[in-house]
Amino acid sequence: LTLQCRHTCLPIFDEGKRRYLRTNNMFLSLTSSVMLHLERQKVKSLPFTCHSCLVEDKAAQSLLNKMIHTSLVNTTNQVEVLQRDPNSPLYSVKTFEELRLKDELLRGVYDMGFNRPSKIQENALPMMLAEPPQNLIAQSQSGTGKTAAFALAMLSHVDPANKWTQCLCIAPTYELALQTGKVIEQMGKFYPEVKLAYAIRGNKLDRETKLQEQIVIGTPGTVLDWCSKLKIIDPKKISVFVLDEADVMIATQGHQDQSIRIQRMLPNECQMLLFSATFEDSVWKFAERVVPDPNIIKLKREEETLDTIKQYYVLCNDKDEKFTALCNIYGAITIAQAMIFCHTRRTAGWLSAELTKEGHVVALLSGEMTVEQRAAIIERFREGKEKVLVTTNVCSRGIDVEQVSVVINFDLPMDKDGNADNETYLHRIGRTGRFGKRGLAVNMIDSKQSMNILNQIEEHFNKKINKLDSDDLDEIEKISN
Repeated sequence: LTLQCRHTCLPIFDEGKRRYLRTNNMFLSLTSSVMLHLERQKVKSLPFTCHSCLVEDKAAQSLLNKMIHTSLVNTTNQVEVLQRDPNSPLYSVKTFEELRLKDELLRGVYDMGFNRPSKIQENALPMMLAEPPQNLIAQSQSGTGKTAAFALAMLSHVDPANKWTQCLCIAPTYELALQTGKVIEQMGKFYPEVKLAYAIRGNKLDRETKLQEQIVIGTPGTVLDWCSKLKIIDPKKISVFVLDEADVMIATQGHQDQSIRIQRMLPNECQMLLFSATFEDSVWKFAERVVPDPNIIKLKREEETLDTIKQYYVLCNDKDEKFTALCNIYGAITIAQAMIFCHTRRTAGWLSAELTKEGHVVALLSGEMTVEQRAAIIERFREGKEKVLVTTNVCSRGIDVEQVSVVINFDLPMDKDGNADNETYLHRIGRTGRFGKRGLAVNMIDSKQSMNILNQIEEHFNKKINKLDSDDLDEIEKISN
């Protein structure tokens, strides 16, 4: 039996009949009854998604979103504010001048292209800059100005005359720490007295080091070493503690415990700020342990609206028929730009090659690419240099392209149990029908399982998805009007 992660080319388990799968420091145990069942079924290969890839995907997606959102996104989500003290007056700001920032920081804000606060900044900044300090748990996606908000809070609380670490920010990966540090450096461009240090791999210091930087950003393991082993940071002198990307943090082995250990070293009066794009139960439990008596800012869930998107399905027998149907659709209607979603990298690679043979200008986005490569491809697609983007699920989030008029689900999204992944379906087809425009979504069905998934999607959204005959070019032309 070979155990192979869906996201890698090489089997991860090749140690004969041992019953443990090694994926970095994680072990997947197969019970003897499961092994016996697999042997009886003559299963030669067992695909799965290993813990390491799930974590890597999450962290990479978060970094990608930071890189591609060079300006604020126009979010339609409303912000819900839950105050620690309901009797305290609730106020927000509409301009940065209302915050009475130092002139050096206000110049930094405008230099970064922020003309007025985003929705998250309107509500979060008054809390972050309040005296006495207020703790905050905030939900915020990339592109909403969240990093700039806590960068501004840290820079505002620093006393440049004190040459020791006063603000501490931890991020789940080396790359995310660098990206966040870049924002802090840009924001503090006109405030050169404030210095920044990176507590990340490769930045080796010893006990004799006298750290004079007022702000330190890093990953939990290195920050913990600097606080406890090397003692070059005095945690009792920290006035602001920021924990960014909490949902990615708790998915990474060891980071959750390290973060809690750091937080326990800090003084009671230290301001605690925690940010996360999503808030599953596990994230809430973690946030409550790290941030005492918080104010909470949540995004109200966007209405699950599919009213501006026409949805169809096409019946096929196999992958080749799906490709033929795709070509027929493409030949019959005028498409500004299209996104095509596949379940695996292999299918995405094959489809991209076949479309290129047919003369289409295609961009391929998949998980084995570096984050920098992905960001460059998305930027080219946004600029219209490629008309078709073929992508796997993991790379799809955060991409807003106004010209996308058609979304093709070459493979329908499903969860690990083989059921419909309704949230991903909504997110995928939501790439079209944006900004009030009408969009078109076509789902390729090639098995009983995919038909069952389609039925589950119809039931969940209470919306019938009509059948489309991909050989009837007149019918295809009508649906695009």
